[in-house]
Amino acid sequence: MRCCRKIIDTLFKSSCLLGLLLSASLVWADGIEINKVEARLTEDGYLLTADFNINLPPAVEEALKRGITLYFVSELSVHRSRWYWLDSDIAKHEQTTKLAFNTLTQQYRISRGGLFQSFYELKDALHVLGRQSAPAIPAAKLDNSGGGYLSRMTNKGSHVDAFASMRLDLSQLPKPLQVNALTNDQWNFESKRYHWDISPSLNGNEDRP
Repeated sequence: MRCCRKIIDTLFKSSCLLGLLLSASLVWADGIEINKVEARLTEDGYLLTADFNINLPPAVEEALKRGITLYFVSELSVHRSRWYWLDSDIAKHEQTTKLAFNTLTQQYRISRGGLFQSFYELKDALHVLGRQSAPAIPAAKLDNSGGGYLSRMTNKGSHVDAFASMRLDLSQLPKPLQVNALTNDQWNFESKRYHWDISPSLNGNEDRP
């Protein structure tokens, strides 16, 4: 009997530990992570794109299903960094994307400017939401053979960097919910600001964090 009790206790403790590990995994899975970033040359100029993996925490998903529209702000930018002076913006693009849920049609809706798409599954909406791009930067601005910034990268202490990030804009939430969001960690919902160097070639320059 004593041996059986020890086995039962061991199994119980193991199951509790497994439950805690699974809970921790679920907690860490919630948030915004950068999956891939890219800077490449197109016919229209240099294009910055980023793919974000987005998993809504329970509190945020519950608010969405109750009719609260969520506003996500993404930033894609290119900077000239200099150790001896302040960084300067070459190009910076911020975009707000709205995510809403229609309780009548039971559909999720992604809106960017005047364009929108509807989805029956949240995962599909989040997948599209996570794909962000900036307007093409004119090739002359970053040209590495003329007077563009890349042609001047050889200057001592100067280089060109790209940045990508995304966050949930709490200021767009209804006022009562804003107060609650300030005290609830689940609403502190943003990616890390990811940085990568742009090489002089810049043809298909891609990075996976």
